[in-house]
Amino acid sequence: MRGATPRQRPAKTHRVMRPSASRVQSLPRLSPRIYFRNHARVLMATLGRLYRNPVNNLMTVMVIGIALALPGTLLVALDNLQRVTGGWEGGTRISVYLRTSVKDPVPLRAELSGWPEIETVDVIGSDQALEEFRRLSGFGDALDTLKENPLPNVLVLTPSANHSSPEAGEALLQRLQKLPQVDLAQLDLEWLKRLSAMMELGRQIVLAIGTLLGVGVLLIVGNTIRLEIENRREEIEVTKLVGGTNGFIRRPFLYMGCGHGLIGALIAWTLVNLATWQLSEPVQRLAGLYAGSFQLHAAGVTSGMLLLAAGTGLGLVGSWLAVGRHLGAIEPV
Repeated sequence: MRGATPRQRPAKTHRVMRPSASRVQSLPRLSPRIYFRNHARVLMATLGRLYRNPVNNLMTVMVIGIALALPGTLLVALDNLQRVTGGWEGGTRISVYLRTSVKDPVPLRAELSGWPEIETVDVIGSDQALEEFRRLSGFGDALDTLKENPLPNVLVLTPSANHSSPEAGEALLQRLQKLPQVDLAQLDLEWLKRLSAMMELGRQIVLAIGTLLGVGVLLIVGNTIRLEIENRREEIEVTKLVGGTNGFIRRPFLYMGCGHGLIGALIAWTLVNLATWQLSEPVQRLAGLYAGSFQLHAAGVTSGMLLLAAGTGLGLVGSWLAVGRHLGAIEPV
């Protein structure tokens, strides 16, 4: 009929079909060459993003570097302190007072020199001890009234480096005390025990501080990756629409986290060595005042590699946790 309104056809709607899971899973496996080429491409793209946003990334890696530099500096200081105290422990001496009936200490000295726990054995004769006491005490006139020398012969033992700990020194002391020629054996174990306890306390403090700052690095990296995910939210949605897997989307964020951790660890290693170099001359002057010589040891190659591994690992874990938490919440509409 004329004048009748023509029947309108419904407008066509365009639907974007997402690939099914079975289709995605049936995709052929990539060859190792293509796989590593894709990783290299993502790595270069991530480095480009870091380069194009230098201010924010520099602030992030500087915070990570300072956080890692503090436990690194404490570890270097503890290592140098162990080098100093190692000389003190090596200088531990045991005084063995022989019975007054033992007139000749040479046979016992020869016997003790063969013990593997003992490095050196020195003899202080009774006459030598009396003369030294006369010179230092000022009681020379009183000592002249004595009919015989009351002081015994003394053996001064230096334990070997492997037996200079408090436990080994105490075991050696008990063994010496059982000898029939020995009247008394003395070793000041208290200062060694205090020193060992202080060193152990220092290690525990460094471990606690390092753990807390490591958690801080995880939070810093996680927050940085979270902001990056929010900034690239539309890109992630489009990537999921065309069939991109979570592993493919996760890859650049993991590289970014590792990059932040690695660069932060390099900054931390540089700061530790700068601090060591700055303190080296004052420490040498202080050691010279005590008629000694000591040189600070900076973080070497092994320490640097451990610091780099720790920074990279913390960056990887922090980015993995952030991506795993926030990536699943982004779904295309």
